[in-house]
Amino acid sequence: MSDDFGSAPQTRPVTSAGRSLFDSYRPLPGVPDELCDAAGHMRPVWAPLIEHLSAMSNQEVAEAFGRGEQHLADAGVFFRKYGDTNAATRDWPYSPVPVVLAQSDWDTITEGLMQRADLLEQIAADLYGDNDLIAQGHLPAELIAANPEWLRPMVGAQPEDTPYLHFCAFELGRGPDGRWWVLQDLTDAPSGAGFALENRIATTHVFPELYADANVRRLAGFFDTFRTTLSGLKSDANSAAAILTPGPLTDTYYEQAYIARYLGLPLLEGGDLTVQDGRLNARTVKGPLPVEVLWRRMDSVWSDPLELRSDSQLGTPGLMSAIRHGHVTMVNALGAGVLETQALMAFLPAISRALTGADLKLPNVATWWCGGEKQLAHVQRHASRMMIGPAQATRMPHEGTAPHAIGGTLFHSEDSQVSTWLAANAPSLMAKELVTLSTTPVFENGALVPRPMTLRVFLARGPNGWDVMPGGFARVGAGQDASAVSMRRGGAVADVWVVADTPVATPTLLPAPSSTPFQRASTEALPSRAADNLFWLGRYIERTEGQLRLLRAYHGRRSEGASGVLLGTIAGQLSVHGVKIDTPLPQGLCQTLSGAVNAASQIRDRFSVDGWAALTDMEMTLKQMQKTARFGDDAALATGVLLRKAVGFAGLTQDNMYRTAGWHFLTMGRALERAAMTTSLLARWADPAAPDGALDLALEIGDSMIVHRQRYATIASRDSVIDLLALDPANPRAVRFQLDVLLDRVTGLTATAPQGYMTDFERGVRTLQTSFAVHRVETLDTKALNAALSEVLALSITLNSAFLQ
Repeated sequence: MSDDFGSAPQTRPVTSAGRSLFDSYRPLPGVPDELCDAAGHMRPVWAPLIEHLSAMSNQEVAEAFGRGEQHLADAGVFFRKYGDTNAATRDWPYSPVPVVLAQSDWDTITEGLMQRADLLEQIAADLYGDNDLIAQGHLPAELIAANPEWLRPMVGAQPEDTPYLHFCAFELGRGPDGRWWVLQDLTDAPSGAGFALENRIATTHVFPELYADANVRRLAGFFDTFRTTLSGLKSDANSAAAILTPGPLTDTYYEQAYIARYLGLPLLEGGDLTVQDGRLNARTVKGPLPVEVLWRRMDSVWSDPLELRSDSQLGTPGLMSAIRHGHVTMVNALGAGVLETQALMAFLPAISRALTGADLKLPNVATWWCGGEKQLAHVQRHASRMMIGPAQATRMPHEGTAPHAIGGTLFHSEDSQVSTWLAANAPSLMAKELVTLSTTPVFENGALVPRPMTLRVFLARGPNGWDVMPGGFARVGAGQDASAVSMRRGGAVADVWVVADTPVATPTLLPAPSSTPFQRASTEALPSRAADNLFWLGRYIERTEGQLRLLRAYHGRRSEGASGVLLGTIAGQLSVHGVKIDTPLPQGLCQTLSGAVNAASQIRDRFSVDGWAALTDMEMTLKQMQKTARFGDDAALATGVLLRKAVGFAGLTQDNMYRTAGWHFLTMGRALERAAMTTSLLARWADPAAPDGALDLALEIGDSMIVHRQRYATIASRDSVIDLLALDPANPRAVRFQLDVLLDRVTGLTATAPQGYMTDFERGVRTLQTSFAVHRVETLDTKALNAALSEVLALSITLNSAFLQ
């Protein structure tokens, strides 16, 4: 391929203002560049973008880039180191200037990757089937047999005519000769497709007019085809296709939740699934739901603790059994991670010729397999050869071995002497090497500068073979060092525009018009884990609101010089909830709100962007106020601000959330918590031994002061407070009102149950609701209130038994 990457040279464009960002752009000496060719001319496919940027002032550029970053912040896009429960989530490292590729260049990539995906499929089928590649000497036995990613239980387990690979990703780099090289094969549980989509949406916010007119290939069609493929793998229309996630602590959890929302698929953890009689089912609030297709985002080895890693707490016991029985299709098949072994690349060219009679259309980064001492001389002869690609690390066939990267060449050795030689000589050999990746422009300090980049490209199996996402994303280095493209080393991620020669269609995930009469889709069965998190989200957010009301009353009374007895009464009620007033905005309040955020983070696939933004904004505001708030009026004002945010979040979920089972559980959580908090408050503050002012405090905390004055036109008495906050069915702060809500919600959940069937939870709600319906103010004394509080709290246990097991 020529250095033009399929395009003819073009001179620099100059805007009407006489300024072009291209004028000051300087590619790195001897390094291929995506924006300009070896002669220093701009590639035509970049011209519209550069002209558009050049016509903008620095202020306009900053505002445009800010729109993209704001979208990602509002959407809650984050990245986190896997398994780190303490580290704060990091903003997605977004680079606003896209990488622009011509259609002809992309066609080369597409053709090469489709060939490679087919080859990897053939290899997987052989490694878990006849093993001819090893028998015929195309692969060393030790490379596979000692590899932890080769799963012996999968040998012969995959049903016939079922592909091992349905979804793949490939890391690519362009070398000095203009060719694309494959740096890494990602076949086990490839990540990033959702991030690519969010990157694209962010970039459309940055360049709305340009994007609309630039013939950029759209991404929606790729996802639509894959969704159709997943649905087509089911044999039972009443079964589910789902996404399997390791859980919220994985670094790509946001992306998994985003894809699940985008495609309308349930996001399940291993614990959400059970295997019975060789069939896979999801636990839902309506009972077991058959799952026939599972898009796996969990590494293979963790997927089944019975037959794979026994220490896994992420997987589903018996999953291998369901695969053997042919009752579930895994996307991708368990054990597909063996294809990611970097040393396997050393054998792919020969395997391609042996199996297909053709050379690889996209070469590998050069890789040598050093099986023992006899290969040492061969390694020594070729080690100083110039290769492309960054130094890389890889998983090795067994523990105790290590790869050695010399320049762009990977050396793998199982022999300790070879490893020792490589380790000792790698530094000196590295000095003789030239590690190069092509560079792409990024915007820094008002100018375009070159930075090394790699591409991640995604392939999905469709009805007619492999479909390639027209774009993917690019990882861009933080500096000129090619190894800095990693996000953990400061690298950023850019959108990739594949520009067609003619106008492109605008695909959509909406279904095509049909002559079949429209039928409303049935609501999805809610996984039990999701229901549990929604229930506790409701409880935690209501508890946060109650604690804020108590704190506001405390600081307000303190600023008014209230008695120590009354302040102690409020502090005592807060201590019931684990909140100690040792600071104006105590840590106990933060912990309660964090409980709500954590519960919401477990169900990002079911949680609206606005709801998440409102909740995290509240948490951020609380943390900021903690640093400056002072006892008294200042803290009272701060709690008022936070209280309005809490009420706003509650209103958002009430008004915007679709009335499915998830809404029922969220509402039940809030109703149960409010009933419990109000009952507890009345048992203490409506008691005859309560201090003066306690009844007024109860009305204030219950947000019922105004209605009390309107209805009773008298000073608060125990009877009037009990009537209004405990027994009034029209007061949303009253216990009776919340019990009515609970009864209505549980009735909605069990509407399809057999006639006469009643769970212990419904029975408990009905009993307690009836009790409050027949109580009078004189019968609802302190003893009765304490008994009612125990019954309310017990409802949480019976709800768990009824719906969440």
